[in-house]
Amino acid sequence: MAPDVFAQAIGICAAVLLLSAVLLVWRRAQVTALPLLALQGIALAGLVAVIGIEAGSPELIAVAVLVLAFKAIALPWALARSGRGEFGGAPLINTATSLIAMAALTALAYAVSTPLAALGTGPTIQAIPVGIALVLYGFLLLVTGRHAIAQLIGFLVIDNGTATVAYLSSGGVPIIVELGVFLDVLLVILILYVLTGRIRDEYGAADLDDLTELHD
Repeated sequence: MAPDVFAQAIGICAAVLLLSAVLLVWRRAQVTALPLLALQGIALAGLVAVIGIEAGSPELIAVAVLVLAFKAIALPWALARSGRGEFGGAPLINTATSLIAMAALTALAYAVSTPLAALGTGPTIQAIPVGIALVLYGFLLLVTGRHAIAQLIGFLVIDNGTATVAYLSSGGVPIIVELGVFLDVLLVILILYVLTGRIRDEYGAADLDDLTELHD
């Protein structure tokens, strides 16, 4: 792959990852959140595929297929089944505050990743701040969501961000490690799926604000 093409492909994947995360924080409705989460999975799979093609690694290309199947298809489908059309009320902070927080977190991501620039000047190293920004956006979703599904999406954005940093900084991880991470995330999804269903059956909804009003 030509260096210019490689750099452009990395830039496009990183831009889609960042844009999808920004829209996830900005638009909290499930009708847009789940497609955006799937788009983020596609972009992450594309990033791994580009790195795998550049490195000539069939193992990384196989990981890209796994990422696509798991993060772009299986997880959004499981969340759609778990949420059953719910996504909770408005987040704890309004849209304007969310945008200001994202701007501050983006600046923090670039500041934190400055030492990593010493590792090299390639397009993968230069895109590492995007992965760190995803992690910070995920924490923002996690702490401001009022619904169990909204907080779970925040957890998945954090996972996508850490995976992005790992792929960009090390050129990928072994497929056995990736399978282990997939199984861990799948276990969390299954546990929260069961808990959300039990909460909904017992109390009629999974809004966390409503649950804080419960007393023994």
